[in-house]
Order: sequence, then structure tokens, then C-alpha cells
Amino acid sequence: MPVPDAPVTGAHPSPQEPSADGPARPSRLDPAIAARLRRTSDGLVAAVVRQHDSGEVLMVAWMDDEALHRTLTTGRATYWSRSRREYWVKGATSGHHQYVRSVALDCDGDALLVDVEQVGAACHTGERTCFFTELPVGGGGTGGR
Repeated sequence: MPVPDAPVTGAHPSPQEPSADGPARPSRLDPAIAARLRRTSDGLVAAVVRQHDSGEVLMVAWMDDEALHRTLTTGRATYWSRSRREYWVKGATSGHHQYVRSVALDCDGDALLVDVEQVGAACHTGERTCFFTELPVGGGGTGGR
């Protein structure tokens, strides 16, 4: 059974009142980058994570300003756990590391695309990707435009 990734020790400051216009927690993120982010009411931005060389989508997680700062400055994927309310570095305890190759902000500023070199499984279930459950699509069409 895979071990969940551990939080960064001592890394979760006391939560402040969240705002879509600013970070929910103190951050060292470059103000020019922070100004471009459109956050949820919890102060978060969705991070779509994919394998850098194949484009395979591995997982979706959440980042606040500080998690993005840590990701950009350390090269290790760092996320905000909504359930535990603390930061976690992917692979800190599981050994299933994500080494960041690039990060892009979408046109609206409300999502990040994080290209990583994934070592081991990306999913906490032990699967390579979190997207292993195919759903049926009806209609018989090609799904095109």
C-alpha cells in the first residue's frame, strides 16, 4: 500500500481569511506572478500535472501562492492539501517524486500546467496516473466540433 506524501514539517502557517484577490496564507511569491493569479475563494489555483516528455496527465492538485513559490524555487512539486490544511512535497515520504521541468499559467490565470519528471506512481493508489478510470461516452459521434 503506497504511503501518502508527508507535509513539509512546520510549513503550515495559521490560515488567514481567504480571498480570491490575494493569497490565503503568507507567501514569498514574486508579486508580479501573484498579481496574475485568479484564485478560488480558498486562495487556491488548480495545478494540472503532466509528464514532461510524453504529455501524459498524471494528476490535479491545488497550489496557493506559497506552494507555487516553493515549486518554482526548489524544482520540487509542492502542493496545498485542502483536507490537511498543510503543504506537501510530492514524494517526501512515498519516494514518488516530481521534479519540475516547467510551469505555465493559463490565459485566465486560474490554472497552472506543471510539467514534471515523475519518479514512481503519481497517484496515491499506486497507479501511474490518477486518471485510470475510463467513463462511457455515448452519442456515437466523433466528439468533434
